[in-house]
Amino acid sequence: MAGAVLDHPNQRSLHSQPRPRTGGLALIVGVMAAWVAAQSPWGWAMLSMLLLVAVSFLDDVRGLSVIWRFLAHFVAAGIFAAVYILPDLGFVGAVLAVLAMVWMTNLYNFMDGSDGLAGGMTLFGFGFYGLAAWLQGDMAFAGLGWSVAAASLAFLAFNFHPARIFMGDAGSIPLGFLAAALGMLGWRAGHWPLWFPLLVFSPFILDASVTLVKRLLRREKVWQAHCEHYYQRLVKIGWGHRRTALAEYLLMALTGVSATWAIGRNIGIQLAVGIGWGLAYWLVMWLVDSEWSRRQKGN
Repeated sequence: MAGAVLDHPNQRSLHSQPRPRTGGLALIVGVMAAWVAAQSPWGWAMLSMLLLVAVSFLDDVRGLSVIWRFLAHFVAAGIFAAVYILPDLGFVGAVLAVLAMVWMTNLYNFMDGSDGLAGGMTLFGFGFYGLAAWLQGDMAFAGLGWSVAAASLAFLAFNFHPARIFMGDAGSIPLGFLAAALGMLGWRAGHWPLWFPLLVFSPFILDASVTLVKRLLRREKVWQAHCEHYYQRLVKIGWGHRRTALAEYLLMALTGVSATWAIGRNIGIQLAVGIGWGLAYWLVMWLVDSEWSRRQKGN
């Protein structure tokens, strides 16, 4: 069993030695303890998350087919949407919510491939969820976000480069689900507009989404392991795990601050913030792609 929960290097990996991949379990246990102690009203969201923890841990230990994994993702998202989205937004709204949640659930897993990266996104992303809710006067909701951020900070003590333990699917999959779930719950509660969680988690959303689209356009098998994410390219062109993580942390902090500041501003300011970040991401991706192509031609 001990060997079964080791993360062995593969085509997607940036590490060269096997590492335990059970750190996410401790993180989730910390989150659940805080939510139970706070008597969180989002019981069905917690139940859905626990379903993903169980299935993802089984996948970490024994390996599951993609069909069973995706089925669990859709079931968890379906439960959430049926309880929290369907009554207000109807069938179409619930379907769109399910698709968004399944994508967020999986892209979080895609982006968990470098020391300290997913843990850092969790710290900053959920930290800004908490801050935005606190500014709106909802201390209970703020506590939910901050409890996830606090648990991730403890995890980072062991996961920052050189990582001694990895998050594993039992951590990354439920955290991706929670990022989408709390984002939607905060929106439904009136704490922020729908674009807010998208901008807060944009370092993950854009990297994973743009990489997927590029691979689809090249007609590659998108389900196969690869090292084409922008964070993977940064590590491989010489930035390394530590510098890449710190650069991503700066990006996460800037997107979170700008998103929180823009809440409640007029639509023109919100649009300008969105356009500004779109241009900034385009420039960064162009620079990384250019350097990657130059180095590939030189080899």
